[in-house]
Amino acid sequence: MDVYALGNALVDILASVDDAFVEKLGFAKGSMNLVDTAKRTEILKLLQGQPLERKSGGSAANSMIAITQSGGNGIFAGKVAQDAEGQFFRHDLRDGGVTYDVAPGDPGIDPTGTSIILTTPDAERTMCTHLGISIALDAPDVVESQIAQCKLCYIEGYLWSGPSTRAAALRTMQLARKVGTRVSFTFSDSFLVQAFADSFRSEVLPHCDIVFCNRDEALQFTGASNLSDAVRSIGEQVPMAFVTDGAHGAWIAHAGAVTTVAGYPAVAIDTVGAGDAFAGGVLYALARGAQPEMAARWGNALASKVVEVRGPRLQSLPEELKQTVGFDL
Repeated sequence: MDVYALGNALVDILASVDDAFVEKLGFAKGSMNLVDTAKRTEILKLLQGQPLERKSGGSAANSMIAITQSGGNGIFAGKVAQDAEGQFFRHDLRDGGVTYDVAPGDPGIDPTGTSIILTTPDAERTMCTHLGISIALDAPDVVESQIAQCKLCYIEGYLWSGPSTRAAALRTMQLARKVGTRVSFTFSDSFLVQAFADSFRSEVLPHCDIVFCNRDEALQFTGASNLSDAVRSIGEQVPMAFVTDGAHGAWIAHAGAVTTVAGYPAVAIDTVGAGDAFAGGVLYALARGAQPEMAARWGNALASKVVEVRGPRLQSLPEELKQTVGFDL
């Protein structure tokens, strides 16, 4: 199989709002906010009467859908509860072609995690995430034989915010090294870089073959004054790094060289999921033997389509997209 992914299992709840709605909640527009049960309930009450859309989500799960839509396959490990949202998550992810068989937890302890994604008219998204039982993912949920089936594993940085999820991530890296599966990791968010940069350097990068991050995360992690120097610095610490730069495309550090791969034109209405789609596209291409530049082109292409739809993923892959990119894997 192509990819074994580990991440927070969340049900995304998508809503279109105006700037005033975000301000009323007290959040910075474009931020990712961890909320408790009371705040989650408050937000959903304020959204009553508005059309809401649900999708199985979480960063790594979205990337897995991008992989299967590209023509690949893989396994996702994340924790949901034995409740209605958990059942929805399992069915939705499996319907997307992803293998998922982590045993559900007791909803009496915590419900399935959710992420309320508020999209404003400028296509910016503000995330209000209630992790729920997703933080109960632990090392025993990681299965060595599943990792051994896959060419790559992919771990989201969000797991670093909890002790048991961090343990699961570290076990995944250790087992991947043992069985010869390449390790990839995404920084996931600037707030994680701010909180865990030292841990990423000491515990993550020594085990990594591939790192994903965006412009802001790269600059923050390295302290560099420009993106070129930041990419080069990360590339000195891992064999391969992909750094996204919005509409400009992506930067690659590989084999001592730094290159750029241009993005594709897009009319953005919702930026949520763009980084997830990029990572999924890159991972699929690398698993199928593509060179880093071609992998980044495919990742850019998927991201350019995701920002043109509401929500973190495409319903289906446009038939002409691979021809446009010249992608033949």
